[in-house]
Amino acid sequence: MKACKSCRLIVEDYALTCPACQGADLTEKFSGQLVVNDPEKSEIGKKLSVKVPGKYAIKIRR
Repeated sequence: MKACKSCRLIVEDYALTCPACQGADLTEKFSGQLVVNDPEKSEIGKKLSVKVPGKYAIKIRR
């Protein structure tokens, strides 16, 4: 699995771009996962500026 460096969405290994933000800067170097089902109601989702439901990386190593 890979995480988008822009929005932190976790995508499958075969993905070339992020489906949420269309970013192409993906990395395998991330730790922790957070699932956001309803971005409108999730306090953590709001803090991370999550717009799309999905699985997100908590920390991305740059």
